Amino acid sequence: MGIYINTGNFGFQRIRNSEYVDKSELIAIVNKSLFTESAYSCVSRCRRFGKSMAAKMLCAYYDHSCDSRHLFEDLAIAQDPSFEQHLNKYPVIYLDISDFVTRFKDELIVKELDKSIRDDVLEAYPDVSPCEGDDLMDYLNRVVDKTREPFIFIIDEWDAICREFKTGTPAMDEYVNWLRRLFKGSLSGKVFAGAYLTGILPIKKYKTESALNNFLEYSMVEPGNMATFFGFTKEDVQALSVAHDMDFAELEKWYDGYQIGDQMSMFNPNSVMQAVSRGRCRSFWASTGAYDAVAGYIQMNYEGLKDDIIDMLAGGRVKVNATKFKNDISLIRGKDDVLTVLIHLGYLSYDWRKRECYVPNLEVSGELANAVEDTNWNHVAEALQRSEQLLEDTLAGNAEAVARGIERVHDEHTSILSYNDENSLACVLSIAYYFARNDYILHRELPTGKGFADLVLIPRKNVDSPAMVIELKCDKNADAAIDQILRRDYPAKVAEYTGDILLVGINYDRETKTHTCRILRGER
Repeated sequence: MGIYINTGNFGFQRIRNSEYVDKSELIAIVNKSLFTESAYSCVSRCRRFGKSMAAKMLCAYYDHSCDSRHLFEDLAIAQDPSFEQHLNKYPVIYLDISDFVTRFKDELIVKELDKSIRDDVLEAYPDVSPCEGDDLMDYLNRVVDKTREPFIFIIDEWDAICREFKTGTPAMDEYVNWLRRLFKGSLSGKVFAGAYLTGILPIKKYKTESALNNFLEYSMVEPGNMATFFGFTKEDVQALSVAHDMDFAELEKWYDGYQIGDQMSMFNPNSVMQAVSRGRCRSFWASTGAYDAVAGYIQMNYEGLKDDIIDMLAGGRVKVNATKFKNDISLIRGKDDVLTVLIHLGYLSYDWRKRECYVPNLEVSGELANAVEDTNWNHVAEALQRSEQLLEDTLAGNAEAVARGIERVHDEHTSILSYNDENSLACVLSIAYYFARNDYILHRELPTGKGFADLVLIPRKNVDSPAMVIELKCDKNADAAIDQILRRDYPAKVAEYTGDILLVGINYDRETKTHTCRILRGER
C-alpha cells in the first residue's frame, strides 16, 4: 500500500462502517466511460455534498491491491452488468490536492506533486527503472509498457490550487500544464483507463478554451446524468426520517430545495446526516474559503446585486447567466459571476430551465442573513432582526404596530428598491416577515391586476398558529385590502387549509408614505 498509489479500501470501509446512503450507481456511469473518448470526468459540487465520499468509493472499487467485494455486494452497483468486469482490476493513483496546498504556498507545489507521486509509483514498481529526466508521465508510460495495466487516476479537491493561486501566477500555469501533460498528451489514452476529478469548481476556462476540453464536465449548473448522485433525494431522506424517527417535514424545511439538473428536490447530504445523528435540525453550515473570497464582491453591489440578494432572502428568484463565468474566483467580472459562484458553493440553487437562482432552504437562508449582518447593509440586517417582533404583533392582532413595522421596513429600503414598484412592495413584505420562515411556508403571489402584492403564510406541520393572508393596497384603505381578500374567496394557496386564518389588510399612501393596517380573523 502506497501513499498515492494502491491506497486500498480503508477510506470507503470507514464510510460503510457508518450509516451510508447508497450512491454506488455512480460507478456504473464511470465504468461505461473507461477506455473511450469520454474516459475523463470532472465532477464538481459544493462542499458537504459527498465529493470525497465518491472519490473514496471509486478508489475502493477499482484498486487491484485489495478485495472490496464485501463493501459493494449489498449495494445497487452489484446488480449492474459492469460490476464484475472492473471490480479491483486496476492500479489506482489517488491524490488529494488540498494536502499539498496546506504544505506548499509557492510555485514549488507542482514540482512537489509530480515528484511525490513519481517516487511512490517507483516504490510500487521497483522492477521498472526510470530514465534520467523522466517526469511522472514518462515513468507511468514505462510502467504500462512493462505491466500492460493502465491506471485509474482519481484527484480530489482538484481545484484547490486554482482557489489558492491567482490566474497568471507561475503555480497556476504550471498546474494546468501538468494536468494537460497527464490527460491531454499523446500517451494519455495508453496510460490511463480513466480519470475522475472532483472539486468545487468546474475546469477553468482559458482563452484557448482547449486546455482540458477533453473532460466531461458535471457541475451544480450542468450535472448531466449524475444529478441523483449530487445529494440526497426525497426518497433517501424519507427513509432516514423513518429510521431515526424524525419529522420529514422538518428535514425538508431545513435542507431541501436544491434543484440539480432534472432533480427538482435535492437535500444537503451532510446536514441531513448530522441532523439525524443528533436528533434535531439546525444549521450545520460551515463557511468556506471560496465563499469568503466572493463576500467582498457581494458587498460591492455589482449591477444591483444587493437588490437581488434581498429579493432572494425574501423568497424571490433572480435571472442569472451561468455560462459567462470562467470558473475562476479570482476573475469576478460582474453580477452573473458572483451568483454563479454562489451556485457552485451551494448558497444558491439553480433552475436551468428558467435560468434563475434562489435561496434553497432555511439553513442557507440563515447563513446568507448572517453574511448580510457582516456587511454594511445595516437597514437590511436590522429589518431581518425586527421581523420576529412584527410576526408577534400580527398574531396578537396589533394592527397599529404592524402598520408601523411595515412602514419602517418600507422607508429603510427606498434607496435600494423602487418605492412604488409592485414586486418591490412584495419584497418589502417578505423581508418584514422574514422570521416567519421558521414556522411558516411563505408564498409570494405576484400582482394580478387586483392589488399590489399578496403574501400567504401557511403554518408548517405541527405549528399551532393561524395561516395568514396579507394584502397590500395602494392609495385605498386597509378595509379595501380586507374586502379584496374576501371577494377573491382566499388565494389558491389556502384553498385546502382548514385551520384558523388571519386576514391582514395594509394600505400604502403614496403621497404621505404612510401605512394603515386592519387584521381580521377569517372564517372557513
